[in-house]
Amino acid sequence: MLKGLGNLGDMAKMMKTAQEMQGKMAKLQEDLASTIVEGESGAGLVKATATAKGTLTGLDIDPSIFNSEDKEVVEDLILAAIKDAQEKAMEKTREETRKLSEELGLPAGMDLPV
Repeated sequence: MLKGLGNLGDMAKMMKTAQEMQGKMAKLQEDLASTIVEGESGAGLVKATATAKGTLTGLDIDPSIFNSEDKEVVEDLILAAIKDAQEKAMEKTREETRKLSEELGLPAGMDLPV
C-alpha cells in the first residue's frame, strides 16, 4: 500500500506497531489491576489478597491466633502474608509482561514498563 513512499512506509508500519503495543499494554494494565493474588503465612492462618499491581485488597486472619501474649507473632504473620501477596503480584506482572513481550516479538529480557 505504501511501497512507493520508501522509508515512509516503514515509518507507518512502525507507528501502527507502536499503537498496537500501546493498546496491548493498556489492556495488560487493566488486567493486572483486576487480577487477584493471595499470599499467606502461618500455614494459612493469615491471608492477604492483592491485585497483581500490588494493591492490598483484603486481609483474613484466623481468630485462633488472637492472644495478647502473641501480639508480635500476629504482627509478623500479617506482614509475612502481605509480603507474600506482593511477591506473587510482582511475579504475575512479570509473567504477563513476558507473555506480551513474546507476543509482540520483542527481544527476550527486554523489560516493558508496567
